[in-house]
Amino acid sequence: MDKIAAKGINFYYGDFLALSNLSVDIQERHITALIGPSGCGKSTFLRCLNRMNDTIPGARLTGQVLLDGEDIYASGMDVVSLRRRVGMVFQRPNPFPQSIFDNVAFGPRVLGLDKGGSLAGMVEDSLRGADLWDEVKDDLAQDALSLSLGQQQRLCIARVIAVKPEVILMDEPCSALDPIATLRIEELMRTLQQKYTIVIVTHNMQQAARVSDYTGFFWVTQNRSGILVEFGLTAQIFTTPRDKRTEDYITGRFG
Repeated sequence: MDKIAAKGINFYYGDFLALSNLSVDIQERHITALIGPSGCGKSTFLRCLNRMNDTIPGARLTGQVLLDGEDIYASGMDVVSLRRRVGMVFQRPNPFPQSIFDNVAFGPRVLGLDKGGSLAGMVEDSLRGADLWDEVKDDLAQDALSLSLGQQQRLCIARVIAVKPEVILMDEPCSALDPIATLRIEELMRTLQQKYTIVIVTHNMQQAARVSDYTGFFWVTQNRSGILVEFGLTAQIFTTPRDKRTEDYITGRFG
């Protein structure tokens, strides 16, 4: 079942066409990886899925992005509600300069999700869901910035899932992490997909092959517009790509 459907997306920064005629269906409770060289629009497209680009002056989109069949760019769309449903994990861990507890509790407090429920229970459930509870449960008051980078990134994932999203977007979530911390995040993604739809941007071909169910290969045209060259099951993309550009990129011939 499609959780997100992008239809005929053209995205502009002012007069510059950053994404050209992009269409793709993202399956519910699967992991979709977006790969391709720097500057081909992967992260721009990712941010289109929860309207993070709205904050950029001169940015605009034509086409449709449907979440459960509803156009998220339609007039009257509640963007705050959208971003609760479609959460984002960034390239570098960005915990707030607060305690571990307050980081995870932030979203439920702001959105009023703690009313009539146990905030402590929500925090524990979220930390367990991010595979961090056993490491921090004895000192939830400690400064989140004192954690290792890998722990900080799992804390940021806990902060996202605390508001009970449906989709988690991850923009190169392991690029700042060591191999051991990267493996923990990859294992966590596989666990999270049982409840959430995940879309990940990655430059790591091995990571895309290991963790994703579907892969989209982005490329950049001569006029610097990002295009989606090929999309399909990850096994097919990595073993029998249909487009020679995909094969050349995956095998390291260019890109």
